[in-house]
Amino acid sequence: MTSDELSLIISENTGGCSLKCWIQPRSSRNAVVGVHGDAIKIALTAPPIDGKANKELLKFLAKYFKLSKSDLHLVSGESLRAKIIRINGLNKEAVIKELCSE
Repeated sequence: MTSDELSLIISENTGGCSLKCWIQPRSSRNAVVGVHGDAIKIALTAPPIDGKANKELLKFLAKYFKLSKSDLHLVSGESLRAKIIRINGLNKEAVIKELCSE
């Protein structure tokens, strides 16, 4: 992933930013896989049943960005693979830096 690719995926908001994600449930591990179209592809071990994948996504991203789970909010895509996550407390540049350091 390059910072140019990521700058199109992440949008700056007041007090934080929003991240477009594409989720691959029932994977062998939780990981940021790369870019999928106009989103970050994230593999999750949880199944897409009863919101388990959504909860796992927020937990994974909180750990990944070293934030509290309360700093992350699912904005859209509750029952879809394409999701938008609101990240409070980190600006666009900080998120890009974390994703590029992998």
